[in-house]
Amino acid sequence: MKDLTPTPHNAAKVGQIAKTILLPGDALRAKLIVEKFLTNVQLVNSVRNNYCFTGLYKGKPVSVMSTGMGCASMGIYSYELFNFYGVENAIRTGTIGSLQPEYKIKDIIVAENTTSNTNYLNNYEKNGECNLPCSPELLQKVKDVAKKTKKKIKVANIYTSDTFYNTPEESKRQASLGVAGVEMECAALYLNAQKAGKRALCVCTVSDEIFSGKATSSEERQKNFLGMAELALDLAISL
Repeated sequence: MKDLTPTPHNAAKVGQIAKTILLPGDALRAKLIVEKFLTNVQLVNSVRNNYCFTGLYKGKPVSVMSTGMGCASMGIYSYELFNFYGVENAIRTGTIGSLQPEYKIKDIIVAENTTSNTNYLNNYEKNGECNLPCSPELLQKVKDVAKKTKKKIKVANIYTSDTFYNTPEESKRQASLGVAGVEMECAALYLNAQKAGKRALCVCTVSDEIFSGKATSSEERQKNFLGMAELALDLAISL
């Protein structure tokens, strides 16, 4: 498998992707992060329009790559990044729907653990609903960075779902587990990092409150996303 680099999904050459990478789901968000924060940028992949950029943030190399939606897509890209491209640290920067009243729109949630019943886990003999942890080193680092940069974060457990349009009954069941919110990619990232002996952390901005019905527009999500992206970039260059 290692001889297949570059892969069918990523045209970057080995060495073109930094050891630490940010992974937003949306290709346009990846582009926005790069335009706002990076210098000396090189587009190293555009296969399927899942852009991967490598540039400098405060003089240090970092990459940003979109992963698409869901564990199946995150699973492909993160697996290849860890196993074919030498990525050591992967930071998901995405959105999350809150399931508890104390988590409000614009809050930044850092996922210490994710619970999931995604079918992605079944291929690795983790059948049923299970819990996956983040990298403890990255968790401590992001706490330190948030304190230093005076950004407010909320460390919590989250839920990773294969479905965006959950039934009200399923949303209530997830909330009963005590998780802060639900998103669609974290479990695949944490599992792949664990299996590859690499480090991963999921940092998400609350984009909607599932039970109150409050939500942000796509334009508002892009604006609200930037504080989280800056936090993730500051974390990236601290590693």
